[in-house]
Amino acid sequence: MTTSPTTSSFGSKRSNFSLSDHDRQHHHQDLVGGAMLPIFLNDRNHNNQDLVEITLELNNDDDDIVVCSVAPVASGTSEEEETGPGMLGRSLSATSRSLRRTFGWLIRSTSSRTAASSNSGELTLQPREARRLKAKLQRTRSGAQRALNGLRFISKTTGPSDTEELWKQVEARFELLAVDGLLARADFGRCIGMADSEEFAVGIFDTLARRRRQNITKISKEELRDFWSQISDQSFDARLQIFFDMADSNEDGRITREGVQELIMLSASANKLSKLKEQAEEYASLIMEELDPENFGYIELWQLEALLLQRDVYIDYSRPLSAVSVAWSQNLSSFRPKNLLRSLNRSLNCLILDNWQRGWILLLWIVAMASLFAWKFYQYRNKAAFEVIGYCLPIAKGAAETLKLNMALILLPVCRNTLTWLRSTRARSFIPFDDSINFHKTIAFAIAIGIIVHAGNHVACDFPRLVNSSPEEFGPISADFHGKKPTYEFLFTGPEGLTGIMMVIFMAISFTLAASHFRKNMVRLPAPFNKLTGFNAFWYSHHLLGLVYVLLLIHGSCLYFVHKWYQKTTWMYISVPFLLYVVERSIRTCRSKHYAVKILKASNLPGNVISLIMSKPPGFKYRSGQYIFLQCPAISPFEWHPFSITSAPGDEHLSVHIRTVGDWTKELKRAISEGDHSISIVHQAASVAAMDQRRLFDQPKLFLDGPYGAPAQDYRNYDVLLLVGLGIGATPFVSILKDLLNSTRTAEEQTDSNTETSTLDSLSSFTSSCLTPNDKKKSQRTTNAHFYWVTREPGSFEWFKGVMDEVAEMDHKGQIELHNYLTSVYEEGDARSTLITMVQALNHAKHGVDILSGTSVRTHFARPNWKEVFTKIASKHPFSTVGVFYCGMPMLAKELKMLSLELSQKTSTRFEFHKEYF
Repeated sequence: MTTSPTTSSFGSKRSNFSLSDHDRQHHHQDLVGGAMLPIFLNDRNHNNQDLVEITLELNNDDDDIVVCSVAPVASGTSEEEETGPGMLGRSLSATSRSLRRTFGWLIRSTSSRTAASSNSGELTLQPREARRLKAKLQRTRSGAQRALNGLRFISKTTGPSDTEELWKQVEARFELLAVDGLLARADFGRCIGMADSEEFAVGIFDTLARRRRQNITKISKEELRDFWSQISDQSFDARLQIFFDMADSNEDGRITREGVQELIMLSASANKLSKLKEQAEEYASLIMEELDPENFGYIELWQLEALLLQRDVYIDYSRPLSAVSVAWSQNLSSFRPKNLLRSLNRSLNCLILDNWQRGWILLLWIVAMASLFAWKFYQYRNKAAFEVIGYCLPIAKGAAETLKLNMALILLPVCRNTLTWLRSTRARSFIPFDDSINFHKTIAFAIAIGIIVHAGNHVACDFPRLVNSSPEEFGPISADFHGKKPTYEFLFTGPEGLTGIMMVIFMAISFTLAASHFRKNMVRLPAPFNKLTGFNAFWYSHHLLGLVYVLLLIHGSCLYFVHKWYQKTTWMYISVPFLLYVVERSIRTCRSKHYAVKILKASNLPGNVISLIMSKPPGFKYRSGQYIFLQCPAISPFEWHPFSITSAPGDEHLSVHIRTVGDWTKELKRAISEGDHSISIVHQAASVAAMDQRRLFDQPKLFLDGPYGAPAQDYRNYDVLLLVGLGIGATPFVSILKDLLNSTRTAEEQTDSNTETSTLDSLSSFTSSCLTPNDKKKSQRTTNAHFYWVTREPGSFEWFKGVMDEVAEMDHKGQIELHNYLTSVYEEGDARSTLITMVQALNHAKHGVDILSGTSVRTHFARPNWKEVFTKIASKHPFSTVGVFYCGMPMLAKELKMLSLELSQKTSTRFEFHKEYF
């Protein structure tokens, strides 16, 4: 059979089929219309001994198929010469009449175009049969190979070797679950690896049992092997038939709306989508409306197959805001260095560009510590005490000098106001402010090492040698101890020894409770010691360090071998940083009293999240991406907790989204609920989708401190933004999206008021909508933003639903791309999510609304392919600088950082990675 499709002027397609004897015998099952058409053609072949060419016209607009012509194909030149025009015309006419008589489902088209061409013998199929033929032809052209990745029941790779390996695992689980050699129906899901989708697995079990004409509740290992071979079949048709049979309970080859609804409910249950399960009837009607426009009340296998094979068509149509541009070039070879030397050179340059700020800071710090250690070591090496105590003394004193430096430096990374101010200066170009907390931890580690070296040398070496020294050895240094040889009691209970011991105890407590396992409540201790874990323990224990600094000043002024005040340098190191920190805390205290805010509205959102809209204090200015501290005196007058600002700088209010996962946030939610005396509290429904919004009249008082700098506030320094948020980590980026949206709105208003100016403005990048006048005068560098929000709970999309809709409505130029990913749903292609994917794409294509997020942004399933994301952004924005901003759990940060470095080396696009954890 040969196919030669051509396109007509009115948008239809024609396909010419020329069948020989061999074609008719071996390909009759591939043609449409059951066995009728090939039998008819075969009869004509035997009777007339000629070839038949059928021209079909596929009209995409009217969804019909027209038989344009049926012509004999000449087998040789001699026959062509003998066949005159009249004979050919009579042959065509007879063939057309014979086609009409033989196929009762061929009728005249009622369209004017078909009527006009009826004299030439055109025939039109009934709508459903036409669509069946069209689906068959389209599948013939494309094949089902593209669909093999879909409808997977067990694994992405189900080749022969993979299937055998997986079967061994299934067999092992069978031995554990089987009773008397039989596997129960309820354990089928656990056995085949669908433990978290037992209801869906039971549906598969019942389907395969019906095929055996059995109504069973238990199966043997042989029957399990047969079931396994069917669900692991590589054939798309085989998997499609299983999927179809799951809804075709009466095995009549037809699925009604109730069957589709049942299949949707099974899929929703497997993916824990309770909201979708409640709306299964609505979406089943949507599928029936699409596949059964004639209202026959049922669909057949070929219709479900056509829907799945056209999945990409629906998805491509439904993803203008969430898909990458089809114009992106996938060829990155032009960006890659041509030889190994250039590749190494580029890698080295990227490595230096990514780490030079950290490098020079760490190098300067290490050189400073080494210099101070060497200076103090040399100084005590030449003292008389060295003859008595030996090298233990200069080593201990060298370590003490580094401790003074580090005790001073460790305060600087927590002076938030100072760092926020420095971020807005040119200092940000050579100081890595994003790593301030990491530097704080690094210094703390160096302090711990210094304490071990300093105190260890004193206790294990200096004190024993000093106490056990002979009178002759002690003589040169007796004046330092007022002529009296010290004892262990004197050394440990004296001012220097006692303050040293107290400092070690306080710092040991503070450092231990600041460790991540204690701070994040990962260590389980019995009561009452369980109070020593969690954020509160970390917060209060860190205040012991204030006493440590007081003890350090006393300790540094009671030295045995130094007597002149200007040689006691401890106060010189810590006085300025300590004073700066005290001033910072005083400013925070005074400012928080001035920045008392009122809660204008509170909303209970799904996923244990509360949204607070607060009044903006007079004179309060901030940038998108920054965060604030909140204090609720009704809960604790001492605790301050940080939250990212989700409102835009141009908004008239402040907003934050708070996830209630800790003691303080739970108490805040309770205080807000109890403070609302005007309206009783409405608890969330089981679906967690209902939102309880209320205006609070007697709300608890909140104090605000901030704003404080964060990595995302510098987003204007980049040509392109890649914003990645995990769960509640999307909050800092929502403010950025709002800011960009306000900028777009401002630009459009300027366009309406001044056409000439707007023509130039529209070609420029976003303009800033906030901050100082100087910032407003600057042209916004950012031209595009790609926002990826990855979450486990479908209810999370309710948090920022309004922002998503606004971006979709206002961003006419496609400068902001929004991508939602739901990881709790099985990845696209898994049989448990296949129908959900189709319902989602179909609903989005018809109504422009995503069934999970309720916005115009289509939701993807499973996790993003981050390498593909970076590659496409690099292809779309060559020779650009992309700011990669991540907020979430630390697990993903490493992968994003490695991809940023890798793609910066391989392409002309430079990726700069910034992270913040919650």
